[in-house]
Amino acid sequence: MTTPPIIRAQVRESTVQLLQGDITREETDAIVNAANTSLLGGGGVDGAIHRAAGPELLAETRALGGCETGDAKITKGYRLPAKYVIHAVGPVYRPDDPDVALLLASAYRRSLEVAAENGLTSLAFPAISTGVYGYPLKEAAAIALATTVAFLRDQEQIRQVRLVLYNEAAYHAFASALAALVHQQSELRYL
Repeated sequence: MTTPPIIRAQVRESTVQLLQGDITREETDAIVNAANTSLLGGGGVDGAIHRAAGPELLAETRALGGCETGDAKITKGYRLPAKYVIHAVGPVYRPDDPDVALLLASAYRRSLEVAAENGLTSLAFPAISTGVYGYPLKEAAAIALATTVAFLRDQEQIRQVRLVLYNEAAYHAFASALAALVHQQSELRYL
């Protein structure tokens, strides 16, 4: 099976890229961890990042005292190619919860804000909350991309955001959401 191509779009001076791959191999300034509120590791991408970074990451996250849903905190990347890890806590999906979409958008926005506050220019996201937290891919992709594009439109610090998607279904959901945004917003265009 071949890996789908990288999709690139431009917002002002920044690029958004979609690709299927392993976020622990990204060489961006930071990678975003889809963390739980304890920040002490878990399954899925959280466990993979902790394993790849080494035990020093757990030692640093222990000192942070957890993180609220919708917020993000930064640590060093240790053994990862990325210099930093931004730990973002997305919501557990509950279709009857009116705040679930706001909390997911907040997790992406806070990650971008933390990156900018720390002078970073590139970061890579996973599909936050779409694994064991059960957020439907189509809805999560639309929220992730709309939040990212809105943030990039209003700032000059961050030049590259990569969405590193773990499987073909996630890749296609994000590609469809990006196509819809490109169609709706004149300042966003494919490269």
